[in-house]
Amino acid sequence: MTGHFVVVYQCRNLIGVHIQLGLFQARTLMLGVGAIPSVFLAIGVLAMPESPHWLVMQGRLGDAKPVLDRTSDSMEESKLRLADIKEAAGIPEHCNDDVVQVPIRSHGEDVWKGLILHPTPAVRHILIAAVGMHFFQQASGIDAVVLYSPRIFNKAGITSKNKLLIATIAVGSVKTVFILVPTFFLDRIGRRPLLLCSVAGMIASLGCLGFGLTIIDHSNEKIMWAIVLCITMVLFYDVAFFSIGMGPITWVYSSEIFPLNLRAQGCSIGVAVNRVASGIVSMTFISLYKAITIGGAFFLYAGIAAVGWVFLCTMLPETQGRTLEDIEVLFGKFHKWKQANALLKNKQVDPNSNGNNTANGGRFS
Repeated sequence: MTGHFVVVYQCRNLIGVHIQLGLFQARTLMLGVGAIPSVFLAIGVLAMPESPHWLVMQGRLGDAKPVLDRTSDSMEESKLRLADIKEAAGIPEHCNDDVVQVPIRSHGEDVWKGLILHPTPAVRHILIAAVGMHFFQQASGIDAVVLYSPRIFNKAGITSKNKLLIATIAVGSVKTVFILVPTFFLDRIGRRPLLLCSVAGMIASLGCLGFGLTIIDHSNEKIMWAIVLCITMVLFYDVAFFSIGMGPITWVYSSEIFPLNLRAQGCSIGVAVNRVASGIVSMTFISLYKAITIGGAFFLYAGIAAVGWVFLCTMLPETQGRTLEDIEVLFGKFHKWKQANALLKNKQVDPNSNGNNTANGGRFS
């Protein structure tokens, strides 16, 4: 369900980009149209229930139960989720009052101490995985492709302003269509398969884009196959592959692996790294391609994406369908998580064997 919400959010962003592109000459109208979704968003927030995890952490079980009942497929699932959250918060199983005392309090210095200064192996693994995902998501150059697609198309031989605008809108359209893919498959086939296929496709498409642009750069004639290759790589591979995995799953995965008591601060670190990397790529792309050619810039992004694929393959265990105890066993093993995963499948590992290592008694949810 989390995957669906994140993907729908990104679809909203992409539709907004299309509106802005269509109204780029009417700035006042463009800004006014951009305010309309914000009004509906504000209205929706007023009707949005409080997070059941936060309510339980505050000891408000009576308020958390109705929220879980509405967001679960069955009453049994609701009870299981409540039991998991209570366990993560350190609330005894027999406590069922509407308001209870929460033994675990993780605010201020204790949180940062458990997250940064003195993390356990499990928390350290989680932090590295989350920060690494956010970094490679942006460092692979997706913003360079999307924001500077008119310049890329111009370099590929499309010089007409109308054709450039159509091609740029096509980039967003392809991105919007393909971002619907994880909506249907994220919770069915898992995070890792989509992530690894996504990044592998990005590596291939970035490499082909760099190759095509290099050929065009070093030729005095118009080479049609190279132009078609560049346009195809931008429209149907680079943007599409990013949208089926690395784009939405980064947000889903990084938000579900942190212990409950460290989740807010851990996710904020990941988002900060994401935005800083995005800003660096956006601000340095023009200088970069002037220094090493536009083809060289995309070869560089392909190399970064290749490093990212190795990182994802070795550091990120599959979390789809895993219980809290399973996730505790998987993290903290670093590159040896596959061994733990195999043991879990054969039921040869006690799930609680590594469960007491999370900082401040936090567990995964």
